Amino acid sequence: MEVRIGVQSAPRELAVVTSTPAGQIEQDLEDAIAGDGVFTLNVEKGGKVLVPADKIAYVEFIGAEGRPVGFGNL
Repeated sequence: MEVRIGVQSAPRELAVVTSTPAGQIEQDLEDAIAGDGVFTLNVEKGGKVLVPADKIAYVEFIGAEGRPVGFGNL
């Protein structure tokens, strides 16, 4: 799944591909806002993205839907 994170005062959004389920991401974001203040998201190909929770403007989830293949009519 692709997750797009809008950061306040940043002209571009962060786009991250992750295998973490959307429900877990939401819970992690809520915990970051209520707790330590750092939102952590694991990247699918290794590594992490760390964003200060108080600077997040929005989080958008884009499902991993396959594209149709071929030339047939839908």
